[in-house]
Amino acid sequence: MSKIVVAITGASGVIYGVELANWLLVNDHQVYLVLSEPARLVLKSELDWDIDSRGLSAYFAPGHLSCFDNQDIGAPIASGSFLYDGMVVAPCTMSTLAGIAQGTSNNLIERAADVCLKEGRRLVLVPRETPLNKIHLRNMLAASEAGARIVPAMPAFYSGVEDIGDLVAFMVGKILDSLTIENNAYRRYSPAGYTGNLIGEQSSGEGDNE
Repeated sequence: MSKIVVAITGASGVIYGVELANWLLVNDHQVYLVLSEPARLVLKSELDWDIDSRGLSAYFAPGHLSCFDNQDIGAPIASGSFLYDGMVVAPCTMSTLAGIAQGTSNNLIERAADVCLKEGRRLVLVPRETPLNKIHLRNMLAASEAGARIVPAMPAFYSGVEDIGDLVAFMVGKILDSLTIENNAYRRYSPAGYTGNLIGEQSSGEGDNE
């Protein structure tokens, strides 16, 4: 069982973070969840969540879920001595990206990301913005050079997409791949009708030695 911090910030596409957390919970991983204040607004706008009335855990699958306030800089995930396997920010706003890239640690999300980088743990950032200006691109490069893995919210269409859920599942699977968590969350690429061999591959059929 992996222990993963899932941070959801206020960019469009909060469904990516929600479905990632649910996949981890359903598959018996420990999830440490942090929402930024803008994320709460986007969750209401895009998914019609009423967190104030129902509570946060009501919207997630049963499992090992711990929720933290983004202003709680004393939370366990803010310490390098607290062991967890990695962190994902999905979606990642350009503001949060900037804070992580510059190491400001102004809130729990930024501090936990800083911990991942300084401790050599996996940090996956899922930026969701378009178009990108030079500041955004420079911050992505700075975060990447510091050790983060940049996985933009760019779902593929080659896997027989039938609805939005398939697009979300593709991104969830790519994020899990970046965390090196084995998964079958999405349909992997398989060229239709491909019958050729890899260069240098040997066939075991009859007549190979003829």
